[in-house]
Amino acid sequence: MKTLTVSFFLITTLLLQSCGTEKTRDTVAENFDFAARQLLYAVELTEQITGNGTDDSQPETGRKPLSPRTAGEDGSLILVPAYDWTSGFFPGELWFMYEYTGDPHWEELAVRFTSPLEGQKLNRGTHDLGFMIYNSFGNGFRLSKRANYREVILEAARSLASRYKPEAKVIRSWDYTRNTWQCPVIIDNMMNLELLFKAFSESSDSTFYHIAVNHANTTMKNHFREDYSTWHVIDYDTITGEIRHRNTHQGYADGSTWSRGEAWALYGYTMTYRETGDETFLMQARNIAEFIFTHPRLPEDLIPYWDYDAPGIPDEPRDVSAAAITASALYELSQYGGEKAAEYRSRADTIIENLTDNYRAALHSGAGFLLLHSTGAKSLNSEIDVPLVYADYYFLEALLRKKNLGG
Repeated sequence: MKTLTVSFFLITTLLLQSCGTEKTRDTVAENFDFAARQLLYAVELTEQITGNGTDDSQPETGRKPLSPRTAGEDGSLILVPAYDWTSGFFPGELWFMYEYTGDPHWEELAVRFTSPLEGQKLNRGTHDLGFMIYNSFGNGFRLSKRANYREVILEAARSLASRYKPEAKVIRSWDYTRNTWQCPVIIDNMMNLELLFKAFSESSDSTFYHIAVNHANTTMKNHFREDYSTWHVIDYDTITGEIRHRNTHQGYADGSTWSRGEAWALYGYTMTYRETGDETFLMQARNIAEFIFTHPRLPEDLIPYWDYDAPGIPDEPRDVSAAAITASALYELSQYGGEKAAEYRSRADTIIENLTDNYRAALHSGAGFLLLHSTGAKSLNSEIDVPLVYADYYFLEALLRKKNLGG
C-alpha cells in the first residue's frame, strides 16, 4: 500500500498542480490540490497507527480505531472506531476526491475506508447512522453504484427507523441520558434524515419517507424560537408526545444558540426541501439563513463563534465546522430561487475564501486535516480549537457544489 500511496502522491501532485497555473484564482482547484496531498498524508498517518490498514477484525462491534476524527494537544492524529458518530466522514472525503478527480486510486482508498463501517448498518443504538453510513456508503453508491452498498443503505435505514417514536413523531437521539431525559431529540438529527430519503428512493417504501417528514415537521414546530434560532435538545414524553424539557448539551446555555446546531438546521431543511418539494421547508431554511446572517455577533469573516451567545465574544473560540456546513447548505439553497439566491451564493463564496486564506492547515501538518479552529463542545471542555473531520467533509462538499454551480 505504501508504494501505491507514494506513486499516487506524485501523480496526483503533478496533475493537480497544473490547475494552479491559471492567471485568476480558482479556489476549488487550489483546495482540491491541497486536499489531495493532505489526505494522502492522513492515510499514511492512519496506517502507521493501525499497522495493517483499515481492516477491522471486529466488524460486528467496530471497536478498532480506524478513521480520523481530530488531533490531540500534541498534534497527533486521533482515530475513532466504526461505531463513533464521525466514522463516516473520512471515507466520505475520499469519495469526494474520487468525484473531483475521477482517479480510480481515490476510489480504491475510499472503498478501503468505507468497508469496515458495514457492520454499523445493524446498529440500532444510535441516531447517527446518516453520518456514519450515508456519508460513506451513500456517497460510494452515488458514485460507483455498487449493489452491496445499496443493501447497506437500506439496512441502515431500517435500523434508524427502529428509533422512531410514533406518538411524538420523532426519531430518538441518545440512549445514554435516561437519567436526564426520557426521549431527547437534538437538532443535529435533521442531518440523518437524508439516509431515510435515500432508502425511500431506492426501495419505494413510503415508511422511510413518512418518518423523515414527520420528524422534520415536529422539529420545525418545537426546536425553533420566534427568531428561528434553535434549541439544541428537546425532551419528549414518548407516550403523550408532549415536550418535557428544552435544553442544550453542546451550547453555552439552554437559551443560547449553538452555532453548529444552527448550521445543522440550515442544511437539514434545505435538504428536506430538495427531497420533498414542500415549500414550507424551503421557507424554514431561508428564515434560518436570515437569522445567521443578520446576527449582530456573527464575525465579519462569517466564521461564527462556537455559540452566538457565548459570554466572552470576541475572545471565544470559533467553530469552522459550523461555517463549512453553512457554506455547503448555502450553495444548495441558492439553486432554489428567491430574491436572495445570489446573496446566498456570495456568502458561501466569502466563507470559502476566508476558510482557504485564514483557517487552512499547513501542508503535512495538523495531523492531515484540512481546516483548523473548530470547536466540538466547549461546554463539555471537549475538542476546543482543533481540526475536526466533519469540518473537512463539508468543506470539500461545499467546494464540489461551488464547482457544479460554475466555480
